[in-house]
Amino acid sequence: MLDASDWTAMEENLPFWNKISTKERDTLVGGTLRFVHPKNAVVHDDRNKCTGLLMVLKGQLRVFIISDTGKEITLYRLFERDVCVLSASCLIRNITFDVHVQAELETSMLRITTDAYQQVSRNNPLVQEYTNQLVSSRFSDVMWVVEQVLFMSIDRRLAIHLLEQAAIAQSDSFTATHDAIARDLGTAREVVTRMLKRFQEDGLVSISRGGLSLLDRDGLYRLT
Repeated sequence: MLDASDWTAMEENLPFWNKISTKERDTLVGGTLRFVHPKNAVVHDDRNKCTGLLMVLKGQLRVFIISDTGKEITLYRLFERDVCVLSASCLIRNITFDVHVQAELETSMLRITTDAYQQVSRNNPLVQEYTNQLVSSRFSDVMWVVEQVLFMSIDRRLAIHLLEQAAIAQSDSFTATHDAIARDLGTAREVVTRMLKRFQEDGLVSISRGGLSLLDRDGLYRLT
């Protein structure tokens, strides 16, 4: 059962909430469940299973795809009060790729079941408009990743990634393994190791066991 804070989260993060009828709100609440996923748990991994809309209450999720060869690449991350629509792929026509969602930290979330959301969306253009905006925003994130992969050099991509990770951690020092960075960028661990070594030689970063520190933000920004 949802508590008052869950209702507040839905009201604050679904812009159509106060514009739909009481019956429609009751339908959404009746189809909403709260889940807590431990760190590294798989939240969604099959487009044929329509998990529903996910709203992060606390924690952090990584949304990624996996190639036929097993290579991962991160599309985007979700933080507190973010909503994931790609986990409800049956709401979106012509999706032909599997999106995977994994908890990077212990994450509590609300999951609005697809049936409940579709029932309200089918008869309410405000909900349909929100869904379209959310899809458009997420596909913009995906296209930004595609642009990096296709048109940017690995040193530029790595510099962007390190600055993003420092922003997430709100610190110039943060936990990061070479394997994790390689998964995020969709490249080989050896490539990441070689490039980080070059960054360290250039005085841009300091590498420690399981972590990194940014030493020259301006130098990294110049690479981007």
